[in-house]
Amino acid sequence: MGDATEDRVWRDFDLLAPTPEHALLADTLREFVEREVEPQAADHDRREAFNQALFRQAGELGLLGVTIPEAYGGSGLDAVAAVQVMEALSTSDPGFGLAVLAHSILFAQNFYVNASEEQHRRVLPKACSGEWIGGMCMTEPEVGTDVLALRTRAERKGDGYELTGTKTFITNGGVDAETLGDVFIVYARTGEREISSFLVEKGMPGFQLGQKWTDKLGMRSSFTAELVFDAVPVSPANRIGAEGEGTTHMMRNLEIERLVLAAQATGIAKRCLQVMIDYAGERRAFGKPLREHGQIQRYIAETYAEYRAARTYVYDTARRLDLGRTGQRVDADGTKLFASQVGKRAADAAIQVLGGNGYMGEYVVQRLWRDAKLLEIGGGTLEAHHKNMTKDLARDPSLVG
Repeated sequence: MGDATEDRVWRDFDLLAPTPEHALLADTLREFVEREVEPQAADHDRREAFNQALFRQAGELGLLGVTIPEAYGGSGLDAVAAVQVMEALSTSDPGFGLAVLAHSILFAQNFYVNASEEQHRRVLPKACSGEWIGGMCMTEPEVGTDVLALRTRAERKGDGYELTGTKTFITNGGVDAETLGDVFIVYARTGEREISSFLVEKGMPGFQLGQKWTDKLGMRSSFTAELVFDAVPVSPANRIGAEGEGTTHMMRNLEIERLVLAAQATGIAKRCLQVMIDYAGERRAFGKPLREHGQIQRYIAETYAEYRAARTYVYDTARRLDLGRTGQRVDADGTKLFASQVGKRAADAAIQVLGGNGYMGEYVVQRLWRDAKLLEIGGGTLEAHHKNMTKDLARDPSLVG
């Protein structure tokens, strides 16, 4: 009897929703996406507009602090839940999903792991509710993948610091062309080799919007901006951790960042697959449904197999990831390397199946195709993943299994 019970438990385990809390979250996300996200997605993409009201609704549902403890207004869940959120939002509006990701993971999760208790109490409740919109400032005009070459500096000035430099391609850098986001983690040099982390808030003197990145290829419903720091005074109370810990802070957050970006790609692939299947059943060519043509069958079958493989890899890595600690870099990189390409191939296949209709804005796959490309660049390029994974596997062959 014991063996039979264990066998049933093992076979009934759901990798995609391993606990009742995850199953409830999946239901909540399904309803939220269908009722609130999908109806506005095409319009906000077309207008390149960030939906702040929808963002606040996501906060009310606990999606903006999904990994943050309940004591600070979060949901107190894990990496699997973070993956669920990003995947679900990205089946409909990856741009809005990116805004949520930049806020909940790049800012809030990062801040929770590295900031002090006093900083937690002051900042996290407003971040989790959506009252404050946050982001993370790492990329600079001349510094992308080589983040350790950043030039923004925080010079000692009296008891505090003076922050000078420019950050670019910052998701949530602004709410619109006139309004800054509310709060940011900013990485800056505090020595020749030292990088430190600072909390910079809207309203600080010298902190302003620079170039507004419009006419983007994709992810158009998230607002992307350049942020300028012109001798911004920052008090010691707004330094996160000790001087020189910024590089560690970056590395701690990269694993969950790359994993949830991979989840965005699986969300894109899922929606593209659904559209392909529906269209191939409805549309006829040469006297029979498209789904009966061998080439169309190839697009659908290969997309399904790749989507399932990517999704399983993403959720299995999430199951094993310990938030705030390092140790899963090879798989965090691996999930994003694989899933980002699967998402783009799925969107490309969907356009091919839909033909001329797929090329037109009336069908969602055109938008998803544009959105998918960023996932091969942002949060680590494909080439960066190749480098990291090869280095890790050479150093520790046991990772192969």
